[in-house]
Amino acid sequence: MTSATPPRTRLTRLGHIAVCVQDVERAVKFYTALGMEVAWQDDDWAFVKAGSDGLALLGPKYAAAGPHFGFVLDDEAALEQYFAQLKAQGATTTTIHAHRDGTSSFYARDLDGNTFEFLAPRTPEAAHLLGCA
Repeated sequence: MTSATPPRTRLTRLGHIAVCVQDVERAVKFYTALGMEVAWQDDDWAFVKAGSDGLALLGPKYAAAGPHFGFVLDDEAALEQYFAQLKAQGATTTTIHAHRDGTSSFYARDLDGNTFEFLAPRTPEAAHLLGCA
């Protein structure tokens, strides 16, 4: 990748880390026993939080992504700015896509092959989930 002008929107925080688990329900019970709160749960993945920090628990059937870390952006305009910047730099990215939890995101890889995600809310509920509201 080459250097490019940063987007007008500043990157303000790392929002979550995603890990693979063998049993989503068992993992949710484990992390809630440690004091985390369930923010979203489905059969194939869950999202638990400690304050504004999140942990995505990806079950074996979750196919959208593997282990990664995610940056939270305030809105879809910022998401599109970062997407354009990374594409201009020659980064490998997925397309921007809508998630069932009310967010939109895309995944990319850094220079060492680590997967990361840029994530933004599409709904007021998702803004609350991400700590943007």
